[in-house]
Amino acid sequence: MEVDRRAFIASLGGNAAVSIMDHEAKAEALEHWMEERLDEAVEQQGAATPQKFPSVAELDAAIETRTYRRGTGNLFVNGGRNVKKLEPMPKNATLHDFFRLRFAPANHVLQSATRALKTGMTEEVVLACLLHDVVQSMIKVDHGWWGAQLFEPYIPEKSTFAIKYHAALRFYADSDAGYEYPDQYLRIFGHDYTPPEHISSTYRMVRNHKWYMEPRLVTVNDLYAFDQNAKVSLEPFTDIIGRHFKQPKEGLGFDNSPSAHMWRTIANPDAPL
Repeated sequence: MEVDRRAFIASLGGNAAVSIMDHEAKAEALEHWMEERLDEAVEQQGAATPQKFPSVAELDAAIETRTYRRGTGNLFVNGGRNVKKLEPMPKNATLHDFFRLRFAPANHVLQSATRALKTGMTEEVVLACLLHDVVQSMIKVDHGWWGAQLFEPYIPEKSTFAIKYHAALRFYADSDAGYEYPDQYLRIFGHDYTPPEHISSTYRMVRNHKWYMEPRLVTVNDLYAFDQNAKVSLEPFTDIIGRHFKQPKEGLGFDNSPSAHMWRTIANPDAPL
């Protein structure tokens, strides 16, 4: 497959974002980008050659063909290649430091938050969009719950609620809110996938909650935040972070909060114990 180098770099957030990625991260990003282009090519073939989505059984049978588990966070997946040393986190590390050194390029969440900002969402929703997926650097499975736990000591209650429950709402369309079930999930989970009980019961609870629209708006801004040509940065959110993120003076990971250990895990993924 021929690679459009300019489009690929733009999809990662531009040259600045690419410059801080190690070789393995770049290789994995390129592989993912090529897979997406292949999927698009298949979709563009039209109704004469309809796209075939895998079944749950087929995805289950593929588990032993991979060298990693699908729920593993990005920092812990090497794709069969050697990893590189990560730049140490500075003393008294801030959220900005984690975005620069552990979450980067974070293009997807930056796009999501940018869309939320441009469409007039509340600052609590914008912040939730900015943070909703970054915990996937540590773990992917149930990432809404993990992400909410990571940020709960530091952000508004509505933002925590939105992060926590966006993961469950992703599996349920809401056309009135502008969210349709994405084809991407047919590929990831299988065309015959049924969410487990903890997901469906959570959806029912949140659907009737007074804050339903907070996590729902995260899913809306999540779905439409994959523009490979978008130019985004953290800078437009500096003031929102300043107003709503309670930065500990000791630095994230060292303030003895209920999630301090999670920040240390993200900061030091090479620690053996």
